[in-house]
Amino acid sequence: MLLLDYQNVLIESVLKERFAQDAPPASIDQTVSDFDGVTFHISTPETKTKILLSIQIRCFRDLVQHGAEQVLQREYGDYVTSTEPGYDFSVLIDVEGITGEKEERDALALKFALLKRNAMAAPFEAAYQEYYQLKEEASKFTSEEAPKGVLEGGQVKAIHYREEEAIYVKASHDRVTVIFSTIFREETDRVFGKVFIQEFVDARRRAIQNAPQVLFRNDPPLELQGVPGIKTTDGEKVGYVTFVLFPRHLTPQRMEDVISHIQTFRDYFHYHIKASKAYIHSRMRKRTADFLQVLRRARPENEEKERKTASGRTFKVQGS
Repeated sequence: MLLLDYQNVLIESVLKERFAQDAPPASIDQTVSDFDGVTFHISTPETKTKILLSIQIRCFRDLVQHGAEQVLQREYGDYVTSTEPGYDFSVLIDVEGITGEKEERDALALKFALLKRNAMAAPFEAAYQEYYQLKEEASKFTSEEAPKGVLEGGQVKAIHYREEEAIYVKASHDRVTVIFSTIFREETDRVFGKVFIQEFVDARRRAIQNAPQVLFRNDPPLELQGVPGIKTTDGEKVGYVTFVLFPRHLTPQRMEDVISHIQTFRDYFHYHIKASKAYIHSRMRKRTADFLQVLRRARPENEEKERKTASGRTFKVQGS
């Protein structure tokens, strides 16, 4: 199965081309669309040697509440500039100031192509930090003596990254729970979705026991009780996919990879639903073409055009 990239590939390719040592200055003005309604604008508004890269995210206000500005400032530092009108965040890159070997230049291009990933990482990083704090507090008590706030965990962080879908992140003293709400537009999408989730469950049971626990249900999980905006009346059109990250997934060394992987789940999930439907349709069309070929072969090539009666008269045979 295809694994989607974390970065925007088009932004990366444009920047790699411009960061090359012998690349001539050139004007840029491109608008790039990404998953989840995210929009990039890469341009050279002032001079050909200064590239302005801006991003617009539907849920940027939610991300800011969970520390997105601090994360972006940490990642891009001196590149951060005043925000372009109509966008949520901008960086300005002076191509003449970029030095180093090709590997270093490519790594810098990749860093800017990960702008969306780094912005979306803020609530997950906040959940990691909250988990560390709750774990430390819980270690001071037994399970019976621990305060209610420690046992129940932190507040649910809601990221409304699509019009009708959201990601919910909740930290506890022994885990971090990530819940995706997703809409199934068609009945077949729901069926394929259940099959895929069951494969996640079976794979963990058979071979990959270190993988996060994965659950699927149509009604909201208990972790979302009391959270505003939760839909409970759409029946099986709404699905909730839950990932339970255990302490082995929550180490500082694994944090970056885990956050990158889990961000792309929704796109990965629906991409493969559509790819499976397209594959089945192609197989159906091929089978239909095979049947039509069999029918054509069953028809005589040289059909009899005339026939004679017993008296010797001839008459034309009407085509069937």
